[in-house]
Amino acid sequence: LVAAVLALVAGAVAHRRLDDRRGVPLRPDLAAALRGERYVPPREEPAEEPRARTERGVFIAFEGGEGAGKTTQSRLAAIWLRDHGYEVVTTREPGATKTGMRLRALLLDKETTGLSSRAETLLYAADRADHVANVIRPALERGAIVVSDRYVDSSLAYQGYGREQDVEEIAAVNAWATEGLVPDLTVLLEVPAETGLNRLSEPADRLESEPRAFHDRVLRGFRELAEAHPERYLIVDASRPQQEIRREIQDRIREILPDPVPAAAEDITSTFPAITDV
Repeated sequence: LVAAVLALVAGAVAHRRLDDRRGVPLRPDLAAALRGERYVPPREEPAEEPRARTERGVFIAFEGGEGAGKTTQSRLAAIWLRDHGYEVVTTREPGATKTGMRLRALLLDKETTGLSSRAETLLYAADRADHVANVIRPALERGAIVVSDRYVDSSLAYQGYGREQDVEEIAAVNAWATEGLVPDLTVLLEVPAETGLNRLSEPADRLESEPRAFHDRVLRGFRELAEAHPERYLIVDASRPQQEIRREIQDRIREILPDPVPAAAEDITSTFPAITDV
């Protein structure tokens, strides 16, 4: 027994001194040698470098009835944001993608007749799903500010209240289509239906041609949607001068803006961005 213990100790010492492959386990190395092979230990995969954290962008939607000034005010907001150093993606519904442009032509062309209210609702949802997947979400993921002329609320107001369909069902369809993406701020521009329709400078499209009662229901729908979630809406009286409207919108947008200067740059320069009026 003593001889065996001494032999084990002597073998361990000899192996430690004569080991020409430090760090290679003895058992798999010996097994490979008996097979006439050279044991190669598995390589450890290098740990992945932690990805730089990018802040999600900001999503702003402009809503309202016909002739309320959504396109003008969304454009002015985008220009103001770009002037202050933000990456801004301006977009609209329907028709922001190639597929969307085809759907827009179908949905707004007065020659499109016989389209059921449910079919109309689903076509808008299809356009929106493509819009979110290919325009809005990629822009938000890289930290851009997305300014959209119309979003889900338009379907709830037009196809829900206007067409007198179940608003909750339309909301559920659109929640699935957009994967639950909700704007950080929705600017609702309000103007009486008659005033807005009289502002139109081009021939009325299929929806604009609907009777006054339809547009009154749409406006009531927008107001009810905004009152249900006041924390993420700005309701604007769009009958006022354009500059007053622009300033009110800018004041509200300031509250949700991210810092346009990366934190690392601030650490180096010890400066902070200043948001000023233009």
